[in-house]
Amino acid sequence: MKTHPAILIIIVTWNKKKYVLELLRSLSDLSYPGDCLDVVVVDNASTDHTVEEIKNQYPDVHLLVNDENLGGTGGFNTGLANAFKQPAQQYEYLWLLDNDVVVHRDALTELVAILDNVPEIAVAGSTMMQLTHPWQINEMGAFVDIHNGNLILNRHMEVVESMRGKSVQQLLTGSIDLSRELEDCQSWMEVDYVAAASLLIRSSVAEAAGLWDDFFIHFDDVEWCLRIRKMGYGIVASARSLIWHLPGINKVPTWVMYYDIRNVLYLLEKHGGAAGITGAEKRIRKKILYYTLLGKEDMAGLIKAGLDDFHERIYGKKEITLDSCYYDLEDVEKIVSNPEICTVLIPWTVHLQASNLQRIFAKVLRERVDFQVNYLLPLCLEPDMLSAQLPGEKRIILPSSWPLRLWYYISRIRKYDLVVQSDYRPILPLAWLGKKLLYVNNEFVSLRKTPRLNIVFSQVKSLLWSKKS
Repeated sequence: MKTHPAILIIIVTWNKKKYVLELLRSLSDLSYPGDCLDVVVVDNASTDHTVEEIKNQYPDVHLLVNDENLGGTGGFNTGLANAFKQPAQQYEYLWLLDNDVVVHRDALTELVAILDNVPEIAVAGSTMMQLTHPWQINEMGAFVDIHNGNLILNRHMEVVESMRGKSVQQLLTGSIDLSRELEDCQSWMEVDYVAAASLLIRSSVAEAAGLWDDFFIHFDDVEWCLRIRKMGYGIVASARSLIWHLPGINKVPTWVMYYDIRNVLYLLEKHGGAAGITGAEKRIRKKILYYTLLGKEDMAGLIKAGLDDFHERIYGKKEITLDSCYYDLEDVEKIVSNPEICTVLIPWTVHLQASNLQRIFAKVLRERVDFQVNYLLPLCLEPDMLSAQLPGEKRIILPSSWPLRLWYYISRIRKYDLVVQSDYRPILPLAWLGKKLLYVNNEFVSLRKTPRLNIVFSQVKSLLWSKKS
C-alpha cells in the first residue's frame, strides 16, 4: 500500500499576522496526516510581530525571514529556492498558499488524490470561495485570454445553495463536493492557471520549471502556470478542494495597479506575441483616460508608469509614492465637518451602512442645519433602495432617458461641495458634479478634486495619437 507523499507547505506573508495565524490554525485541522507535512512561512520583513507570534504559537513551523519586502514573487522564490536545496525526493509535492486564506480540512487530501492518480497532471489548485460570502465561488481555476491579457475565471460568482447562509467556520470541516452541488461540474477540470492561493505541484516539475519571473506581485503565478503548460503538463482545478479567500472586488487597486499593467504586458510578450501587446496597449491607454476622468490622476499616472517601464524593460519592485489624498475611514467625520462642505451628493451605489459611514453623516446632519445630503436614485428602484439611509436626506430621481440624464449632469457641474462615490462602482459623470470628490471603500477613503480639463484633453490627444500609430 502506498504511503502518503511527503509535502512541503510554503506560505508567504507580509504584515498580515491575524490572517496567517488563522491559516495555520486551519492547517492544523487538515485530514491529511500531519507527520507527512512540513510548513515553511516566508516572512517579507513584517513589522507587525508576525514572526514572534508564529514562533510562540507554532514552534514547529520553519521560518524564512527576508530582510525586505520582496513581494509575492520574491517570497515564493525564497520558499521554492529553499525547497530545491532539500535532499532529492524528500518532498513529492509542494503546496503554495496565500497568507490570507483558510483551507477546508480535505483541501489538501483532494489535491493529492488528483496528482497521485493522474501522472500527466503536474499542478492541481483549489476552488476559491469568497470569505465575505462563503457560499459564493470566486474562481474554479481560470483560462487566460492571451490575446487580450484577461483572466476568464471559471464559475465566477456562482452560488452554492446548500452552503448559503453558513459561516466559514461552519463549512471548514463538513463534507463538500461541488461536483455534486453544481450543474455540469466535474470533480476537476483542466484550466490554464490556478492561483498560488492554493496550488499543489510536483516538486520535480517545480524545479524543472524554475523560479518565478521577477514581477514582485501579480501575474507571477499565471506566468508560471503557462510555462508549465508549455512543458507539456496538465493544470487542473478541483471541485472537491476548497479554500476561502478575500475576493478581488473587496481589494481596491492603488499601488498594485502599476504591477498589474506592467506584468500583464510581460506575460503577453512571453506567451502571446506582438499582436496581444498591441491590443493591450490600446486598452491600457483608455484606462489612463478613464481614471483621469474620475479625478484619479495618481492612478492614471501609475498605469502610464507601468506601460513605460515595460518598454524600458524594468522588472521587480518599484518605489511608489501615492498622492496624499488617502485617509482612514475614521477621518471622514473631519472631512465632512468642514464648514465649506454644505451640499453633498451620494448615489445609490454607495451603501453608507456597509462602508460604516452612515453614523458619521447622520451625526453631521444632526449638528449642522446648513448641511444637506442629496441621495441620487435611478428611476427603477430596487427594494433595498426604498428605505432612507439618513435623516432628512433629499431624494433625486435620475431621468431614465439618456438626453435628460445628460442634461442633468451638465446642468449640475460643480454644483455640489462634495460628491461621494463608491470605489467599487464609480459613476463617471458624477466626478464632474462636485468641487471635491470622496471615494469610499471598506478599507479607506480618498479625497480628490474635480478632474482638470487640460489633463483630460492631454490624455485624449495621447489616446488618439496611439490609435493613428
